[in-house]
Amino acid sequence: MTSEHAGAAPEHLRAVSRSIVIASLSAVGALLVSIDARTWQEAALLAPGLVAALVAVSSRGRGHASRVLFPCLAVAAVVWLLGVVLADLGTASFGLGAVGTLAVLELPRHRRATVLGLSALFLAGPVVKLVLGHQDVLGVLLRFVLVAGCIAVVAVVLTYLDRVVGDLVTQLEASRERDAELAVARERVRFAGDLHDIQGHTLHVVKLKAVLAGKLVHADADRAEEELREIHALVGDTIDRTRELAYAQRRLNLSAELENAKNLFEAAGIDVRVDREADVDTRAGELLGQVLRETTTNILRHAQAERARITLAGAGIRIVNDGASGTAPPDLAGLAALRERVEGAGGELTVERGGGRFVTAAAFPRLTSDRPGSRGTWKDDR
Repeated sequence: MTSEHAGAAPEHLRAVSRSIVIASLSAVGALLVSIDARTWQEAALLAPGLVAALVAVSSRGRGHASRVLFPCLAVAAVVWLLGVVLADLGTASFGLGAVGTLAVLELPRHRRATVLGLSALFLAGPVVKLVLGHQDVLGVLLRFVLVAGCIAVVAVVLTYLDRVVGDLVTQLEASRERDAELAVARERVRFAGDLHDIQGHTLHVVKLKAVLAGKLVHADADRAEEELREIHALVGDTIDRTRELAYAQRRLNLSAELENAKNLFEAAGIDVRVDREADVDTRAGELLGQVLRETTTNILRHAQAERARITLAGAGIRIVNDGASGTAPPDLAGLAALRERVEGAGGELTVERGGGRFVTAAAFPRLTSDRPGSRGTWKDDR
């Protein structure tokens, strides 16, 4: 699956779900009006209930939803009562079912009271019909309780689907965040393992040599001095290697880093695609691997990415990800340190941000110009 056909963003999924629910409510509501309304006056009476349902569903999840919900509920209630009492329209329950479902969902603290109130309101229509002198009790029960109840249930199901999809998307978002955190944790564990490899063995050897030097300081001063020189050399080498690790300057294998980046992105739910425009020059492979590692960590920690594209050229790499926030970019100290190292090796490292995308590119123009048939520009990443 290419990045162009990757999964839609959570908000987009919610919007699609809501559009489907609104379209379904519109189609079913229009069909009920056309079937049950015998005159245009009756159709005009049913229409406000359908409109109230559509407006309430459309406004759900927005900051002003509560200000819209209660007027829509009042309209749907009036349509139901007038439809039963004045026009014998059982389909008037459709709007009440849809808006009532939203009221129950939006008022979790008063859910029981809301359900009881809506049930009483629903039964009020048939009761008023009987009180006003309608003699066919069985007919009233069948038409305005059983049939109208079934119609209301249809509206309830259609409206509740939006809530179900919204909850699933929320769970997916939470799962994706957990996967991203896990990926970052794995990277930290790997860094800790590298640090242990560098310092653990050396410190153990230093400890043994220090004990030996302490024993030899009086018995064999020359041997003790030699041990101390070796300790000094070991400590200096460890300091250098630790500094290289801290600034991502250890020798890296680009192929291994590429595979690691793919695994990390996939674990975080990010769709990743790798394009190879040319075989990478071995002289640039180590630094490009460092750029890829640092950029991968930054994407996992600072972006809400869904897609990432890695393009390898003869002596360059380009990583593009979406999900860049609209706020000020974070302090990417690791890339700043790498820029100095890349420039010191005759290359250039650039970062660009715009349109929700973040682009990190490193290239060594002199190496690229040495390669016959090399390309001087990158292909469009869109």
